[in-house]
Amino acid sequence: MTLLQFHAAARTADIAPGAVLHVQVAGNEVAVFNIGGEFFATSDRCTHMRGRLSDGYVQAGVIECPLHFGKFDIRTGRALSPPCKIDLAVFPVRVEGGSVLVQCCTLSGT
Repeated sequence: MTLLQFHAAARTADIAPGAVLHVQVAGNEVAVFNIGGEFFATSDRCTHMRGRLSDGYVQAGVIECPLHFGKFDIRTGRALSPPCKIDLAVFPVRVEGGSVLVQCCTLSGT
């Protein structure tokens, strides 16, 4: 059975405005972004060649993959430029008590 749960991913203080942080959340590689004090989470792997997006360049709500420079909208996951054609997975985020919580799938025993 698959469950959707919020998991602690990072502290808000660990991600400066305009920055991205690689985290593992419930077995998923996730990139957590701070865009002007608002937090977002996407898959950390580019849909083109699986480059780690958290090693990329963040500007104006867009992440650029460090491998082939494809770009994605951080808020929606939408692929914005070649060679990327497939959108990123995005995860719901909430902030509680200085923690960034990300909703991801977990497997539960039956």
